[in-house]
Amino acid sequence: MRETAKYFVVRQKAVPEVLLKVVEAKRLLESEKALTIQEAVDAVGISRSSFYKYREDIFQFHDNTQGTTLTMTFQMDDEPGILSDVLKIVAEYRANILTIHQSIPINGVASLSLSVQVLQTTGDIAGMIDRMENQKGVHHVKILAKE
Repeated sequence: MRETAKYFVVRQKAVPEVLLKVVEAKRLLESEKALTIQEAVDAVGISRSSFYKYREDIFQFHDNTQGTTLTMTFQMDDEPGILSDVLKIVAEYRANILTIHQSIPINGVASLSLSVQVLQTTGDIAGMIDRMENQKGVHHVKILAKE
């Protein structure tokens, strides 16, 4: 019986160092800053066996999101301009907004669900989410789905 693949989105701080080094080695190879796998693994300080073991299972979030729809949810303070600021961030990263749903604020906090389409021209999605998370008045950004 074949096991179905499961995917997780985790923050960088939760990823073991060896996996981050595999991602860096892959980046060196793709950018041709390292011409061989041996050069790449030597540059980042991992073994070739670690590279081969994990290379198909770890990638930067943005590398695998083009052409997909991301649905995020977060809470925001009920203050004028906060939603506008979030939407400006999406526009700056050139993602296409598909749906927006904001609840009626309760105790000064509104829940927002936002679906965006990631295009070829879209910038770094992880950077976009980080900017949203750090936007004044925004709380608890979570990725609900990647379709």
